[in-house]
This record gives sequence, C-alpha cells and structure tokens, in this order.
Amino acid sequence: MIASLFKRILNLVPRPLLIRLSYVARPFLAFSLKGDRYEDPIDGKTFRKFLPYGYGSPRENVLSPSTLSLERHRLLWLFLKKETDFFSAPAKVLHFAPEQAFYKRFRNLKNLNYTTTDLFSPLADVKADICNLPFDDNTYGVILCNHVLEHIPDDTRAMQELYRVLKPGGMAILQIPQEMSRATTFADDTIKDPKERAAIFGQYDHVRVYGRDYFDKLRSIGFKVKEVDYTKKLSASEIDRYRLAKDEILPVCYK
Repeated sequence: MIASLFKRILNLVPRPLLIRLSYVARPFLAFSLKGDRYEDPIDGKTFRKFLPYGYGSPRENVLSPSTLSLERHRLLWLFLKKETDFFSAPAKVLHFAPEQAFYKRFRNLKNLNYTTTDLFSPLADVKADICNLPFDDNTYGVILCNHVLEHIPDDTRAMQELYRVLKPGGMAILQIPQEMSRATTFADDTIKDPKERAAIFGQYDHVRVYGRDYFDKLRSIGFKVKEVDYTKKLSASEIDRYRLAKDEILPVCYK
C-alpha cells in the first residue's frame, strides 16, 4: 500500500518538493516496509520491499526507504567499500551535487578532506559552476560526480574542468545515465517542452542521452578510463538483495 501510494504521487509532485517530503517521511517509510528480503548496503538496514522511483513509468522496488539511495548510489558505495581505500586512506575529495545518502557519512570520515560543490544545493560548501571551477589545478585526489553531466549543456568544458582539478594519479568516478544499446550520444537543443524532454531524455532537465561513446569522450579529454561492471563480481542473489541494476557500468577515471 505504501509503495503503491508513493508511485501514484511520483508524477504529481514536483521533484524538489518530492525529495523534501521523502526525507521528512523516511522514518515512517522505513518502519512500514521493514523486513529482511532486501538490504541497503549503505546503512545495513533491511526491508520487505523498496519504493518505486522514476518519471513516467517508475522503476519498481529501487528506492531505499532509509537512505533514499537508488541503484547507482548503492553500486558506488559497494565499489568504494570493497575495491578502494576510500574509507581508510587520507584523500582530498571533491563531491559534486552531494547526495543525502552519502553526505553525512563522507563528511564524518576522519581520513577525508571533504569538499562539496554545486551551483544550487544547500549541501554545497562551495557554490560553483562545473564549467568554471574556482579550484587550482591538480588539487583533488578523488572526484565524485554522480548524474550531473547529463544536465550540463557544455559537457566537454565540464569534463575538462574535472580533469584539470584532479591530481595526477587521482581517481574520478563520473556516473551518468547511459543507454548501452545506443552507440552514440543523442542531444537535440531544439526540444524545449518539458514533457517531450522527459520522454526523450529520461528527465525534463536532461540535455542528452549518453551512449557507449561516453567513455571515449572522457578519454579524448585525457582521462584513462576503466569501464567497471562491478555487478559481475557479485552473485545474482546479491544483485537482487541490494537492488542493483545488473551490468551498470561505473566510469572510473584516472589522470
């Protein structure tokens, strides 16, 4: 009942308001859906069901009732936790458009010198345009940029800025929504209607649909790119329990 009600209001409530309402309702949502079928690896809590999420035809069983993480957040968390020293080694970190699921947890890590940035987010330490960053060259050892570039008209300039501020040997994880069945990225600036943009690009404020050529574009900027399908290291039962998107690729980039 809770999940079906949440699904009905997804397309009726503006996204910023929906996000605020969701955080207020988190304790109730988590309590009403408690169980042991699915697990959010970010906080270790378990549920009988996750919530639906998405525009138009919401994806079922993907939004964690406790952290409000989605598939991409849980995948990133598992990769950082199991495959890197992110949680233990000293690092200067730049996090774009920080997600609530991560913000306090990363902020509280004693090993990190952690800076958040965004043009509008109240969680941003530094209000900045990703295409014109106020940081020195070669400053950050880790950059996290999750589902940001699809909003940026000049993504080439944004990628150049990300490369500029990353330290030599540093790691940038630059996640985007991607259609792996599409060879080349599609963009059309003449499409202005929000509903049409949502239908074509997946969200009203997206400006393109990335294809498989995304990785080569990052390489053209100068990044060394590893196309990491971390779900291949997990069992089918783990993928289901953590509610991950099978075969989602993490673009793990180095300078």
